[in-house]
Amino acid sequence: MSLGDHSTDVAIIGAGPAGLTAAYLLSKSGYKVTVIEKDSHYVGGISRTVEHNGFRFDIGGHRFFSKSKEVVDLWNEILPDDFIQRPRMSRIYYEGKFYSYPLRAFEALWNLGIFRSTLCMMSYVKAKAFPKKDVRSFQDWVVNQFGHKLFSIFFKTYTEKVWGMPCDEMSADWAAQRIKGLSLGAAVMDGLKRSLGLNKKPNDGMETKTLLETFRYPRLGPGMMWDAARDHVRNAGNHVLMAHSFEQLSPDGNRWTLSARREDGALVKINAAHVISSAPMRELADRIEPKPQTIVEANRLNYRDFLTVALMIRSKDLFPDNWIYIHDSKVLVGRVQNFRSWSPEMVPDPTIACVGLEYFCFEGDTLWASSDADLIELAKKEMGILGLCKPEDVVGGAVVRQEKAYPVYDDGYADNVAAMRDELEAKYPTLHLVGRNGMHRYNNQDHAMMTAMLTVRNIEAGSRVYDTWAVNEDAEYHEAGDEGEVSNSALTAGERAALSSVRDVPSRINEPVTP
Repeated sequence: MSLGDHSTDVAIIGAGPAGLTAAYLLSKSGYKVTVIEKDSHYVGGISRTVEHNGFRFDIGGHRFFSKSKEVVDLWNEILPDDFIQRPRMSRIYYEGKFYSYPLRAFEALWNLGIFRSTLCMMSYVKAKAFPKKDVRSFQDWVVNQFGHKLFSIFFKTYTEKVWGMPCDEMSADWAAQRIKGLSLGAAVMDGLKRSLGLNKKPNDGMETKTLLETFRYPRLGPGMMWDAARDHVRNAGNHVLMAHSFEQLSPDGNRWTLSARREDGALVKINAAHVISSAPMRELADRIEPKPQTIVEANRLNYRDFLTVALMIRSKDLFPDNWIYIHDSKVLVGRVQNFRSWSPEMVPDPTIACVGLEYFCFEGDTLWASSDADLIELAKKEMGILGLCKPEDVVGGAVVRQEKAYPVYDDGYADNVAAMRDELEAKYPTLHLVGRNGMHRYNNQDHAMMTAMLTVRNIEAGSRVYDTWAVNEDAEYHEAGDEGEVSNSALTAGERAALSSVRDVPSRINEPVTP
């Protein structure tokens, strides 16, 4: 829809999970809200679902699982009748063999062989006996936890594909955030139990906690959730403006003026009491006037982009996995999704399989700049190299590009984010940063939603009662336990102690980049 210059209570930059969660909750509370989104068609950001000739593609793969009861309740409220329960299955492809994830001990030992398995255990013992004291990089952290041999097999190749930099140049913060709680001992014990069938419910009725076996999923993909949230916002009389690109943000007395460029070139100005930004921090810094003093630090923040090449293949199904992680340097692809395993309704023809090959790149590099036709040919060739299908069985293809998919955790990111955060929060108490790119944090979908939930409470309270930066601060990488088992009902105005129930909320794997 088109809308001219206007005033509102809250202007929101970006119609992803964080932006639409904030818009939905504020609309319920009676606030006037305007959301701007640069995409002309899709909401949901990286959690959108793209459609092509009846086939639907999940951009990145999104399991709907959260320990937070409030997040689960909100999912059920927005989309009450369209969740389906799906089996979880993921595997690792390494040197022509498949490894179940979570690991099955006997399978892994058999695939690696006695000699290599012995080397892995010796390397692990050495790392534990003589750990590196000055842990600075992702490589340092992982080697200390698992040993150099396991690092080289199950972490190095895939991680460097995803991030486009050597593991010894990546911050240890990223590993600590995403892999916390996944120890080798726990993985081996869990693998033994799974291999022997001992992870079932014992007689006392208490189930051994392991990685979840099933997950919920919207029957038409994650975009279904955010389409519904957008519709709720509009039905409340508020605005979600598509094809409106963020141009400039400037203080206007005790309010804000947000400028957005429409697809037809017209400039729209929105006057607002509060602004919620899920725009990349670097982009926000560049478009605030006057420019922040930390603009230099903001410009040092980096992002990783990726693209999905979807192939339609003449076959009932190629493999049962939701996705396969490709730990193989012979191909560029990092992960392969099977969209029918996410939901059968995403693939309309039972005689056609539909998979998505994910390539990680930087916007403007050779891969990103390749034509769609060339990318489809590359994907067909690599599927043949991996032995997943015959290239001649491919009957169609499509390419979806996703810029700034991942905020990069390089050596200097933490200091740069802290400098910009400190300046903006001190200067502008009515400017709120939310979500993955808005906070330059590798948040999952439910974490992004929680930052928006707490931001809405801060707006309602009239001050920063809740520290949104505590969300996912200590979250574990893997999915374990029961959905919605942690209640956040204590998060009422003035009860700051409730943040402890946010910090300790492990969540679903959104875009896991190491097993």
